[in-house]
This record gives sequence, C-alpha cells and structure tokens, in this order.
Amino acid sequence: MSPLGLYEPGSSPLHRLGAGWKFLALLGFAVLVLVLGSPLALAGCAGGVAAAYLVARIPARRCWQLSRLLVPLLVLVFLAQWWLLGWDSAAVVCLRLLAALGAANLFTLTTRVDDLVTAVERGLRPLRRFGVRPDRVGLLVGLTVQAVAALSTIATQVREAQRARDAERSLSAFAVPFLVRTLRHADELGEALAARGVGDD
Repeated sequence: MSPLGLYEPGSSPLHRLGAGWKFLALLGFAVLVLVLGSPLALAGCAGGVAAAYLVARIPARRCWQLSRLLVPLLVLVFLAQWWLLGWDSAAVVCLRLLAALGAANLFTLTTRVDDLVTAVERGLRPLRRFGVRPDRVGLLVGLTVQAVAALSTIATQVREAQRARDAERSLSAFAVPFLVRTLRHADELGEALAARGVGDD
C-alpha cells in the first residue's frame, strides 16, 4: 500500500467537508506555510496538521506509513541545510516540508478523487467564457493526485524487491526498475486516455 494518497474511508468532520472547501483550505495553508519564516510559527502549523489527523481519525498504520517516508527525507534535508545555511534555516525548511506534505497527505486521505474532480469542474464552470476547459482541468487534478499514489506504490514495491535481493545499497538496483515501471505506467495511462478519446480535439 502506498503511504501517500489512497482515500481512507471515514465519517469524521474532515471526511464530510466538501472537497472544494478542503482544496481551497489546502492551497491557503500552503501559502501560509511559505510566507511564515519563524520556526515557532511553523511548528505550530505542523502541530495543527497533527491535530487534524486526530480529528480525521486516521489509523495509526497510515500515519506510520507516512512517517517512514517523510522522516528520512526530512533528516537528509535538515543535515544539508544545517551544513550550508545554519540551524534556523534548516529548521524552517524542514518544518515547511513537514507541515505542507502532512496537510497534502491528509487531504488525499480524506477526499475521494472523484469528489475533487467534480468540485474543480464545478468551480471553474464560470471561466468557460474565457476559454477554460473545466473538464480538462479536473482531469489534470485527478491524474496528478493519482500519480503521486502510483509513483509512491511503485517506489515501495521496487524497494521491497531490492531488499529481497539484498541489494539495498545499490542505486542502480532501485533506479533502473523504478524508471522502467514508471515509464510503463505512463505508457499504459496514455493508452487509456487515448482509448477514451482524450485529446482528439
């Protein structure tokens, strides 16, 4: 199972909130995280995201899956930033990543892709007069969300196969299968879209 994306069924207030409102809240939160430059304020944002996970009643196993992915990344980023720019900059960058990625993951855990696509299409209908194609934008958003989960799943499966072959330290043992499977997935997706007539006009 992929640690990112993949809707987690539930009846919490966050699950029941409209996909459009959640999407707007996520965009606003991302802007806030980018604007804030205080480690204390960003830590508060990260704490707010953690509290939202409790409100959404996300199972501990899903939180653990996300932690396994984020913690190594944050450690590497922190060490690099600390060495180059100092402790304060490293803390700011890592807290921004933690808050933003945690919020984005929570959004996909509590929002069905179909609901998100419908909300985007409905919100963009007034822009049709300016040449905007709500159906295409909705499709793009849906494919983007699904791509994150798909790539994460591929990476997890390749890593497990690499571990089974006792080749965990080999970069090529991970990169080559991951690249091949990613290209194969993209090719299959392109064929599926073409079969549905997407892009014919």
